[in-house]
Amino acid sequence: MSRFPDSQNLSASFSLPMRVSQGEYRFARGVVKRGFDLTAGILLLFLLAPLMLLIAALVRAGDGGPALFKQPRVGRGGKSFRCWKFRTMACNADEALQHLLATDPAAAKEWAESQKLTRDPRITPVGAFLRRSSLDELPQLFNIIAGEMSFVGPRPIVAAERERYGEAFNHCFSVPPGLTGLWQISGRSDCSYATRISLDSQYASEWHLMLDAKILVKTVPAVLMQRGSR
Repeated sequence: MSRFPDSQNLSASFSLPMRVSQGEYRFARGVVKRGFDLTAGILLLFLLAPLMLLIAALVRAGDGGPALFKQPRVGRGGKSFRCWKFRTMACNADEALQHLLATDPAAAKEWAESQKLTRDPRITPVGAFLRRSSLDELPQLFNIIAGEMSFVGPRPIVAAERERYGEAFNHCFSVPPGLTGLWQISGRSDCSYATRISLDSQYASEWHLMLDAKILVKTVPAVLMQRGSR
């Protein structure tokens, strides 16, 4: 009798434990993604702290209002969280928006189609620069560290936008919302809202770590060239 186990039996004994389901594989990728978000988020927050303090001082110097702006947003699984940004609008922005939409039919149509305005009277001079440079979104590093957002994913939306996603909502937000994503590197505000939903759905379907890396690399020239920023 041979002292060694049959090779076929040996292979079979090791194959079963090594099988990994798609769910387990996706979970493992999610762990790696979260590890990157947490590590990179803390490092960037430490490195960018002086710049963020300077921006906060400039925002406050403009009109004396608060430097930070928080807004309820819809994240993964439809869960609401507070999304942080540097304030780019005047303190009475809500009232100004309602007045504009009530008195300017063209602006009301543009807002209904994209939730954006080409000429937005609510935005302060400092805020306009922060938006063009995307520096207004730096406080979302706190959201990333807290696990409410990721560096890459679909953009978090306000509750009023949820119905616009229709049946695609659950799929799009089966992954964490991101600081950047396919929408941001594809033109941002230059894209229609329907295109944005399509890109969010595409990301949720195709998400993997290499895709995240490609999006992060492409985000740098997109921000520097200020494509679709307003």
